[in-house]
Amino acid sequence: MEMARTLTRWAYCLPPSLPPSSSCSFSLTRRTLQIRTFSSKITIGSNSGEDYLHLTNDELVKQCNVTTFKVSGPGGQHRNKRESAVRITHVPTGIVAQAVEDRSQHKNRASALDRLRTLLSLKVRKTIDLDGYQPPQELLQILPKVSTIRGSDVGSQIGPNNSKFALGVQSLLDLIYAVEGSVSDAAKLLGLSTGALSRLLLSDDSLRMAVNDFRTSKGMRPLR
Repeated sequence: MEMARTLTRWAYCLPPSLPPSSSCSFSLTRRTLQIRTFSSKITIGSNSGEDYLHLTNDELVKQCNVTTFKVSGPGGQHRNKRESAVRITHVPTGIVAQAVEDRSQHKNRASALDRLRTLLSLKVRKTIDLDGYQPPQELLQILPKVSTIRGSDVGSQIGPNNSKFALGVQSLLDLIYAVEGSVSDAAKLLGLSTGALSRLLLSDDSLRMAVNDFRTSKGMRPLR
């Protein structure tokens, strides 16, 4: 089927009427960013030709609404009296990221922008054609060295702590969507065994959840 050979880019958008204070909550660990939203829906991306993750930080910020706000902190002289927390809303997709953990607004802004890139990689899909498919460099970089199509010039495998990991995740999820959630089909295109690709998909919690959400929507069993 034609639909099985192409991937429509989707964006998970928050309703514009959702109050800023209730749009998202974040649970952070060393390796992953877990996102919980009170309300969300899937819509076709209005700017399907644009690749947000390849924009510079300045270019990406120009597409966003950036707001600051206060968060409750310890009492006494250490109470946070400044609006150091930062919330960034990506206008084209409605995706929201925020950072509140640092007393420095500058550091929170940088953290929120990094989280926005992670969310864009997880939530925004791009169209790819499976005919003569060649994985992009950023995808090759996150593949394990056992991949038969991963040349020696690619370098060491990068993981979630690398700033380029989001680019690889985006390309990997684009492929997973293109093959309708079939790990075995994706593995063949990446020169991996099904088991090796499954281990990669399960190595990061955010990536695992994104894949399993899609597989569940297709009536497939989640990866474990």
